[in-house]
Amino acid sequence: MALRTRFESSDDVGVFCKLTNAYCLVAIGASANFYSVFEQELGGHIPVVPVSIADCRVIGRMCVGNKNGLLVPSTTTDSELSHIRDCLPDSVKVERVEERLSALGNCIACNDYVALLHSEVDKETEKIVKDTLGVEIFRTSIAGNALVGSYCVLSNNGCIVHPKTPRKDMDELSTLLQVPVVAGTVNRGCEVLAAGLVVNDWVAFCGLNTTSTEISVVENVFKLRQRAEQSGGILQNIRDSLVDELA
Repeated sequence: MALRTRFESSDDVGVFCKLTNAYCLVAIGASANFYSVFEQELGGHIPVVPVSIADCRVIGRMCVGNKNGLLVPSTTTDSELSHIRDCLPDSVKVERVEERLSALGNCIACNDYVALLHSEVDKETEKIVKDTLGVEIFRTSIAGNALVGSYCVLSNNGCIVHPKTPRKDMDELSTLLQVPVVAGTVNRGCEVLAAGLVVNDWVAFCGLNTTSTEISVVENVFKLRQRAEQSGGILQNIRDSLVDELA
């Protein structure tokens, strides 16, 4: 199921949240409504943890992680690092990375098995990504954009990329990732997908402006529609269409 939400007055939910199959980080100081959307959907399955990174709330762009680990930039304070380690499951490795490109979430996209890297990420960082997250590494770009973490969203079930990505590139990505790859947008045509969408293997959260057509693409590629229909998601789809008509 794909759910709409908003961080204060922003539809860029992916900027203020990091979602994996083992944990969910949300920006500290988020409104009760934003936090409750995640807690209600995820609370019985994985921890939902309010955090800051380098005294910033844009945590979704600052860190990268999967069920195996979490990488944060070197600007993360000791108290923030300690808080994150205390709140995440023991099986999740948390490491601080010395990397010039410190917005790790913009430069790296990953699921539990594969990571796509910005071409200029340091070799040492690549090794840490491989060891901490337990993934195979590929350096690439998305539709000519080096910020792979911004222009694609990836789970173990699928991948959505910048709408101008050539078909040949999508086929190559699909071969590398071993999941279906489609082009799409969120928030009524926004091409910076990771800013407006977070996803794991059973749920997705997107900005309030996302249309029902965009949600349909998300649910199909990430194989969320089957789950939605099994749990009464047909009513949710009707509700989404009504929201679009009223918007």
